[in-house]
Amino acid sequence: METRPATQADEDSIWSIIEPVIRAGETYALPRSMTRAEALAYWMGDDRATFVHEDDGRVVGTYYLRANQAGGGDHVANCGYMTRAAESGRGVARSMCEHSMEQARERGFRAMQFNFVVGANGRAVRLWLFLGFEIVGRLPGAFHHPSKGYVDALVMYRSLGAI
Repeated sequence: METRPATQADEDSIWSIIEPVIRAGETYALPRSMTRAEALAYWMGDDRATFVHEDDGRVVGTYYLRANQAGGGDHVANCGYMTRAAESGRGVARSMCEHSMEQARERGFRAMQFNFVVGANGRAVRLWLFLGFEIVGRLPGAFHHPSKGYVDALVMYRSLGAI
C-alpha cells in the first residue's frame, strides 16, 4: 500500500469514496445533499493538501491535511479521513493517519487536533486513541446522527513532538 498526493485525475476515485460517506450522514458534519462539485471543492480545497491511499494501484482511501486554525493556531494540524467501505478493517485508516502525522511533522506542525469526531463512530474513536490521541473535549448532543439521534462529538488531540 502507498499514500501519495492526490491529483485532479483522482477526482473520480475520491468522489466514489466520499459520496457514500457524505450521503450516509453518520460520521461527518457535512450536508448529505452536497453535490460532487461541492464535495470535491471541500475535500481538495486550496487550504489543504489532499492524499490518496492506494492498494495495488486502486485508490482505497483519501485524507486531507490542513492547519486547524489560522494565525496563532496554525501550528496545529487537522485532518479528515475516508476509506472505501469495502476496505474497512484492513488498516487503511491507520496507515493514512500514520502518514498524515509524518506529513504534518514535515510541514512544521507541532500537534494534530480532530475537532468533531462523532462519538458513535466507535471504530474511529478506538483507532485515534490507539494512535495516541486523547479526548480533550466532549460536545454533548452536538451531532444529529440519522439513526441514533443526537450523539456526542469529541475533540481529540495529540502532540507531534517538538520540532
